[in-house]
Amino acid sequence: MTPAGQRQTRHPMALKKRLQTLFARKKRLDVSRRFEILRQAITGTMSTFYVVRDRNTGQVVGLKILDPQKTARFEARFQGLGKPSEGEIAIRFDHPHIVKTYEHGTTTRGEPYLVMEYLGGPGMDYLIANRGRISEDVSLLEGRRLRHLRQVAEALHEVHAAGFIHRDVCPRNLIFTEDHQVLKLTDFGLSVPATEPFMRPGNRTGTPEYMAPELIHRKPTDQRLDVFAFGVTAYEMFTYQHPWPRRQTDVAAMSHAMTAMGHVEPPADIRKLRPDLHPELAAAIHACIEPEVKKRCPSMEKFLWMIRRVQNENA
Repeated sequence: MTPAGQRQTRHPMALKKRLQTLFARKKRLDVSRRFEILRQAITGTMSTFYVVRDRNTGQVVGLKILDPQKTARFEARFQGLGKPSEGEIAIRFDHPHIVKTYEHGTTTRGEPYLVMEYLGGPGMDYLIANRGRISEDVSLLEGRRLRHLRQVAEALHEVHAAGFIHRDVCPRNLIFTEDHQVLKLTDFGLSVPATEPFMRPGNRTGTPEYMAPELIHRKPTDQRLDVFAFGVTAYEMFTYQHPWPRRQTDVAAMSHAMTAMGHVEPPADIRKLRPDLHPELAAAIHACIEPEVKKRCPSMEKFLWMIRRVQNENA
């Protein structure tokens, strides 16, 4: 083969690499050029969320910018496993009860980002803290809890059907639309594929008050840890109390809820707090917060089946 021939053979590959490099640079987001920041809404452990207006379209969206160092430390736990990023997971979903992610990538400052649907309503954590009210005379939960509970269950079922574990189901990650009619699941920052390498003991991440016992004890996990967290959230939606009221926000302090044999104390009976609650709904919620994973409700599909005949939260 002639030298000229060699150049012709190598040229397409070299050109492809140059184009890939240029494309990657082009994809980097210049935040101030693309968006007008309207307000900073939330600062989390690993990210900051802004309400912004897209200068190109005029659309108001949510912009989540991740801390690159903290994100890298978290992702390092799964080195060599091919874990998809938060953006790669979130953008897969197009479901009426999951916050829509429009795009993801890296900013010009090297920060991972997601452009998301902006809902405008309150979070479930705010409503639980305020006993369902957004004002003195307006309750968003009274008479609506069952509908919203189904919305969350359907969203989480979709996540599980796609082959993922959310790992941070809690009231903070449930947001209402501006008209207060729809509740949506958000935040895939801790999510992982529901495969054996990602379910091994040791990855104890999540919101402490909603962690399943097997997660606290660093045992193998699966999608049932989401079922547990969902159950705790459901319990709070209907009672405004935690099923284990003595639990602390510090994982280390949770040992008070563990007996010497390593078992968890039974949760407070929801029917003592809500004697009017439909018995099938009460039983389904308790099935989700069963401390022993083998006795727990096995899936969100099963939970939805358990409440299929419940038309009203009251008996």
